[in-house]
Amino acid sequence: MAPLDLIADLKAYEPELIAIRRDIHRHPEVGFEETRTAALVAERLRAWGLDVTEGIATTGVVATLKGRLPGQRAIGLRADLDALHIQEVPNRAHGSTVPGKMHACGHDGHTAMLLGAARWLAEHPDSFGGTVAFIFQPAEEGLGGGREMVAQGMFDRFPVDAVYGMHNMPGIPAGEFRTRTGAFLAASDTWSVSFTGTGGHGGGGAHLSTDATLPMAQFIMALQTIVSRNVAAADTAVVSVGSVAGGDPGSPNIIPSRVTVIGTARSYNPKVRDLMEQRLGEIARAQAAVFGCSAEVTYERRYPPLITQAEPTAHSIAAATALVGTDKVDTDCAPFTGSEDFSFMLQARPGGFIMIGNGTTKDESVHHVHTPNYDFNDEILTLGSAYWIQLVRTELGATA
Repeated sequence: MAPLDLIADLKAYEPELIAIRRDIHRHPEVGFEETRTAALVAERLRAWGLDVTEGIATTGVVATLKGRLPGQRAIGLRADLDALHIQEVPNRAHGSTVPGKMHACGHDGHTAMLLGAARWLAEHPDSFGGTVAFIFQPAEEGLGGGREMVAQGMFDRFPVDAVYGMHNMPGIPAGEFRTRTGAFLAASDTWSVSFTGTGGHGGGGAHLSTDATLPMAQFIMALQTIVSRNVAAADTAVVSVGSVAGGDPGSPNIIPSRVTVIGTARSYNPKVRDLMEQRLGEIARAQAAVFGCSAEVTYERRYPPLITQAEPTAHSIAAATALVGTDKVDTDCAPFTGSEDFSFMLQARPGGFIMIGNGTTKDESVHHVHTPNYDFNDEILTLGSAYWIQLVRTELGATA
């Protein structure tokens, strides 16, 4: 079947894929709590005749399918299951039914697209040889579900020669793809600094207190010099503050004895990562000393940079190009400073990663991931499924 015929063939699946995607959207589950979602995925895969294993990294699901053509290679295709702690905009027809949780990153769509591919390949086992492992991963959003799947021996139980991931991207036109070889997404680190002083009365005893808010304020400003003055201009790095906490709103006349600043750091180069951790601690302790306070610094290296390899990326490009043409596949896009725990799988096995365009809204605005207005674009479900199928045929098909 020609690639364009494949997309047309998958249109027969579209109503079911939309129904699955919106059902998952209505019932969001955050990391390692995706019991309903995992059960839905496992039930559909078994109904289509795949071998299914549940409970990997708590709520992960892996299904395998063998093709009938000659071949012994195996590849893994990964989608993520979890939602986020975000309150969705009201009055969306298929909106979240769980207060404070929503699929704000499109993992509902990722899951539906991979399910569509699994169904088609199960119905067309003569289109490939070897084995495909369909990996449905929990807890991508900050909790390291990919790391846990690897640590629990997933690739020992389900050996693959290469593993592939895909993520939607608002703002990229629907029907287009972006990928690159090498560093694609950034390392993601979380840091925390707590400044401690004596505190005191903000009105009558300010001169008697050691004020922890002063080093905090200076630290937040000085923090920005790490990227502007310590990191080489040719390198990429980001340091951002995400939380500031101290004192009690009910006692505005009290200088708090302890304030805490928490944030994120992103980089690609290991030496830059080392530098950011070093300078963040140095700046925090120096500012604390100036104001007679102490600083407690933690720096947690969470996700490594996502690094793709040349041969698998070439297969990704070939699959996408076969579907939409060369003019709609950017093969050397700029790296993103977002992060992905698919990076742990790429540390364990060679592989590729691709962005699929999620398009824009009807008024041409863009609702980015991790925002209350975001929603996955159902119009790209069949294209995403077709990409996975074409990738399998590229890697494991008769002409592979």
